[in-house]
Amino acid sequence: MSDRKLSGQFFDAAIGLLQRVRDEEAGNIEAAGELLADAVAGGGRLFAFGAGHSSLPAQDVVYRAGGLALMNLLVVPGVVGVDVVPATLGSALERVDGLASAALDTSPLRAGDVLVIISLSGRNALPVEMATKARALGVKVIGVTSVAYATETKPRNASGTFLKDHCDVVLDSKIAVGDAELTLDTVPAPFAPASTVVTSALMQAVMATAAGALADRGIEPPLLRSGNVDGGHEWNSRVMAEYGDRIFYRH
Repeated sequence: MSDRKLSGQFFDAAIGLLQRVRDEEAGNIEAAGELLADAVAGGGRLFAFGAGHSSLPAQDVVYRAGGLALMNLLVVPGVVGVDVVPATLGSALERVDGLASAALDTSPLRAGDVLVIISLSGRNALPVEMATKARALGVKVIGVTSVAYATETKPRNASGTFLKDHCDVVLDSKIAVGDAELTLDTVPAPFAPASTVVTSALMQAVMATAAGALADRGIEPPLLRSGNVDGGHEWNSRVMAEYGDRIFYRH
């Protein structure tokens, strides 16, 4: 089997997942976009969080050309990305009870805000506690997860629940347990994860929906432009000045 054939199989798998999410999650994407628009219109702030590789789709919507300027990354040191050494520390921290509460207690999150929590499995203590704590603060929570984990795995946190159980809106990425789309007789483990492709597309679909929802209400969406096009810096300076009290990645 050639590498080209495997690459085609991966693209086919990813496209199939994207089509499923587009068709089956349309209502939830709409609801999530409306939640973001509600917060923007009501003076609230927008945050996104993900641990490990789930942080990549969160980072993709922060300070993003073509994206909402108000999206902020909620950072928990040691778990956002794989730049910490050893990288396995991030996985261990996801299972630590109380870390989410400590992180939120020292964050700018407040009632009226929206927090998007991305966790493929949704079974570890960090995303579950973060969702419950945020909602207790009066924050609306959007969960981006694979619901399959809730039926095929056991929770790995003291509450015995999953992220999906503590959200105002749940977006199901449809990713199979294990996050590997391809198998081969000569390869002992499944390979080719698609969760980042699908989850990033989900996030961008929600951002687009929010922008359209704001426009429908007669509110100019606070969008950023590329700094590599003429006038981009001037545009972004205007948006950031107008919404500076709700943008935390500049502080």
